[in-house]
Amino acid sequence: MLHQIQISAQRYKSLQFSESKLLESFAVLETVADFSVPPGELSIVFLSDDAISQLHGNYLQDPTPTDVITFPGDPAMDFAGEICVSVDHAIAGSQQHATPFAEELTLYIVHGYLHLAGLDDIEETDRLHMRAAEAAVMQQLRDHAAIPDFRLEQNDA
Repeated sequence: MLHQIQISAQRYKSLQFSESKLLESFAVLETVADFSVPPGELSIVFLSDDAISQLHGNYLQDPTPTDVITFPGDPAMDFAGEICVSVDHAIAGSQQHATPFAEELTLYIVHGYLHLAGLDDIEETDRLHMRAAEAAVMQQLRDHAAIPDFRLEQNDA
């Protein structure tokens, strides 16, 4: 694997997954996908809508929830970047799009990864390119049986 991956799911306690399966998906991204992320440590953080709204407001002056926020890294500090993903958004999105939760959450990670690889989605032509890249990468992950096994554990609280 080209990147050391740091995974933080402590802020979303009910999210369960196999860390090795998630790392396998990144191995596929890094060896099969036609997109290159700068070298260094890559951080993945799973958040609630409340937490991602706070980040969105603090760093992008938009305090609304969003699916993913990507922070570019600093190769001089051996840091590729950070992908912050809203689990709440993935829950709602999977219901809205009638897709499995694991695929919806993986799509958000792929979206963040593509941002780190230099793709953008501000302008319509860029957005179309991003959607095509997402679809291609998701298909590669499916073809390699590398969609992480994301699931939610019910809390008794």
